[in-house]
Amino acid sequence: MHRRLLAVLVPLAVLLVAALGLPLSVTVAEREMQETYVDRLNDVGRFASLAETALSAGRTEALHQELAHYHELYGIPAALIDPSGTVLLGPTAAYQRAARAEPALPRIVTAALAGTRSEPSGAWAPWDDSALVVAEPVGRDSEVVGAVVTISDLSKTRYRILVRWAQLAGIGLLPLIALVAVAWPVSAWVLRPVRELDAASSRISQGDLTIRADAEAGPVELRRLAESFNTMMDAVENAAQRQRDFVSDASHQLRNPLTSLRLAVESLQPHLRGDGEQMYDVAVEEAKAMQRMLNSLQASARMDSIRRASPVELDAVLATRVERWRALTATAGLTLTVDVPAGLRPLEPPGGLGSVLDELISNALRLSGAQVVEVSARVDPPGVVTIAVRDDGQGLDEPERAQALRRFWRSPRHQNVSGTGLGLAICADLVGAAGGELRLEDGLARADGSSGHGLAAVITLPVDPH
Repeated sequence: MHRRLLAVLVPLAVLLVAALGLPLSVTVAEREMQETYVDRLNDVGRFASLAETALSAGRTEALHQELAHYHELYGIPAALIDPSGTVLLGPTAAYQRAARAEPALPRIVTAALAGTRSEPSGAWAPWDDSALVVAEPVGRDSEVVGAVVTISDLSKTRYRILVRWAQLAGIGLLPLIALVAVAWPVSAWVLRPVRELDAASSRISQGDLTIRADAEAGPVELRRLAESFNTMMDAVENAAQRQRDFVSDASHQLRNPLTSLRLAVESLQPHLRGDGEQMYDVAVEEAKAMQRMLNSLQASARMDSIRRASPVELDAVLATRVERWRALTATAGLTLTVDVPAGLRPLEPPGGLGSVLDELISNALRLSGAQVVEVSARVDPPGVVTIAVRDDGQGLDEPERAQALRRFWRSPRHQNVSGTGLGLAICADLVGAAGGELRLEDGLARADGSSGHGLAAVITLPVDPH
């Protein structure tokens, strides 16, 4: 999460640095160009003063040597131009070579011969390769007798601009680096309680109600949030524990009176005649059904207290149970087929995957009236193991399948079959605690060709990520 926070802060800091740095970079470039222009302007002003004196005295040799020496020393062609545009003094060949590459030169020279001094060039960008042309009129007002012109290569000036820009960029990187260096640990410290709350919520969603968040780290607001979270979880865990305790205690406390009642009813058998014997059988069966229900309630309370999923080798689970399933199905006159590939490692529901499969096999034997029971497994989609127990028995209609996973629900066709209606509901709850799902679908087609369909109990469980 703190990476996403930095992904928000760093671009904002970059925009701030750019908002400050870009105008400063433009100012630096313009100042460098202005300094170069002023330097050339001073040079041509000095040459214009010397040219005015030399032309009035008729002694131009010294000025010619001065212009040639200036070109040799700085590599900048400087020439004295007469009103017709002809070079009077200076390095003519170098001047003409430079002049051919500058389309703006005639305009600047014409303006200088008209008595107008050159203006600063607006081309300051390092990628603009034009030269700097500076012209100074010789003479005053209407007595202009020529112009001194310099054509300066600005490559060194532009290089200095690039160096200054690189320095500014380096200086601009310092606050960004400092921001990341400070924001990374600070954001980690601020968001650590949030990550712990997220991890705790994930564990709780898997059924572990004992997990608590660290209320001693992070900002004050997050510590208060962690304390409130822990208080809420204490209340939830206590409520769940009280519920389990109530179910367990109630079923345990009812067991003894129910046993005494059953013994009392059975003791009446020798004294009953006629219709009394039928009522006796009904009373005994009801007592037995109540005992089975109490046993299921106790089992449900024990299962609900175990809520943590762990990986399991499906091969190992089947190795301890398949032979027993085969014996049970053979005794019931059924055929059992097992089609499970090796190496599957799903997360095991609390209480054990074997106990869930035992319940599904038991339902298929007791309730379906099937001839064939099939256990299969596959990985579909990737990361999920699908285990199915299918039969070709009576099956359930669509409305019945929608209710079959509710506690204490039983099909009207199975009212005289032993059971409490809790098995599938408990299995669905335990599979859900492991991050999976138990659903009911159509089963196998009947081998005798009769209409109808069987029932398939399909379990999907996540694969162990490690």
